[in-house]
This record gives sequence, C-alpha cells and structure tokens, in this order.
Amino acid sequence: MRLAVAAGLLACLVTDAAACTTPPQAIAGSFVTDKQPGVGVSAAWFAEATTIYDHGILGDAVEAATLSVNSNLAGPTGCDALSIAAGEGHVFEDTAPRIFDLDGDGRKEVIVVRTSLTQGAQLAIYGLRDGDLTILSTTPYIGQTHRWLAPIGAGDIDGDGRIEVAYIDRPHLAKVMRVWRFDGVALTEGYRIEGLTNHRIGDRTISGGFRTCDGVTEAVTASADWSRIIATRIEEGRALVRDLGPTSGTAAFATAMNCKQ
Repeated sequence: MRLAVAAGLLACLVTDAAACTTPPQAIAGSFVTDKQPGVGVSAAWFAEATTIYDHGILGDAVEAATLSVNSNLAGPTGCDALSIAAGEGHVFEDTAPRIFDLDGDGRKEVIVVRTSLTQGAQLAIYGLRDGDLTILSTTPYIGQTHRWLAPIGAGDIDGDGRIEVAYIDRPHLAKVMRVWRFDGVALTEGYRIEGLTNHRIGDRTISGGFRTCDGVTEAVTASADWSRIIATRIEEGRALVRDLGPTSGTAAFATAMNCKQ
C-alpha cells in the first residue's frame, strides 16, 4: 500500500454537488466512490498509514490503520466522514475498499481485508448502523501471521438472485477461491474452487474481479500458475471454469473484465 497522501478535492456523489474536503491522510489509490449510488456509503478510503506489520505483500510494509467513508445519511451534504480503526493489533492490508449492497437491503456495505498481526487476514464487512460505521461480520482469520487473502469482488456468481462475495485464500500458497454470502448479520461460506489466484507477491494491484457479460456473472482470476485467465461461475452447485486466454499483462485482464474475451 502506498504511503503517499491523495491530493486535491475528492468529489462526492451528492445531489447538490457540494464539494467535499480532502480526507485527512487518505492513502493514495485507496479512495473509491459508489459506481451505483444508493443509500448509505457513497465513498470509502483508507487512512493513517502504519508500518506496524512487516508483511509487505503489496510491495511495501505500509498498511492502513483506519477505514473512512462518506455517507449520504450522515449529514446534509453527504460529505460527512465517518471513520473506524482496524483495531488493536490489526491493519487494513488491502488496496482499496469495495462498496456493494451484499444483502439486498438497499444499504451499501464496505468490503475490506482486515489483518491480525498474529493470526493473518480475514475478509471484513463494514456498514452503517444507527448513524455509525461499524464492523458487521468477518470470515475466520487464516490462522497465522503473514498469511493473506485477495478479494475478487461481489456478484451473483451462482445465478440464484442473491449476491455472493469471493476472495482467493492465500493467492501465493493455497490458491483457493472461497465464496461467501452475507445475510445482514453473518457471512456463510457456500463454495470452494481450487487452482485459482489473482495476485503475485509485490504487485500493488489485485487482478480480475467479477464481471457480468450477456447476463451471466463470473469471477475473473488467473490459473494457479498465472499462465491463463480463467472465468468461473457456479451452476447447480458445480464450478464451471472457462479459459479466456493467456495472462499477457494487465491489459489482458482489462479486456476480460470488459467482456471482450
């Protein structure tokens, strides 16, 4: 994660076009806005760079201590920031938050990687409750320090009309895609698919993500040996895996995400 501080005014998705002040200590590259504006979280970012964790899986040993959001429920402009700390002995070991309504209640949740210095990474879901930003649910920790997971994203990967969230468990070691569903209270695991990855040690980006092409939602990742781009969906409880071509750099993943493969 980069130490540099994002510069300039960060625009919010607000109807009156009011300007938001620059989030204090916003880590460059971590600021995201909701691509489909709805109720609740309209933007999210990481702040308060810290070096208390020496893993460096994203290219350096700088992570974030704080998650912040703008909420259109938190004030008249929608630019009022709410923040929450990763917690004692924890960091946000991630590239940027992800904003999505995971449980279909109309309120947007925030998906991040939260890492324990002693127990490794977990996927964490944050959301707005009673006007505050709070942690709603997490997956179990991987179980040992210096072990990480790389989020893929969220989407209806099994075609049942509900949203799943997925990540690669230890993308440099186990290389297992794990798919979970959030019901507003807890995360429940639904599927595991082996032999996939989406990150290489030292990369500042997590490759691929969820795409919907011709009405079909798939997870785009790489094969375990990073030689091929793979699209995966679930049908009747089985993983259907398609080879989209060679992994010839970031442009190849962008092409796949744009439904051109």
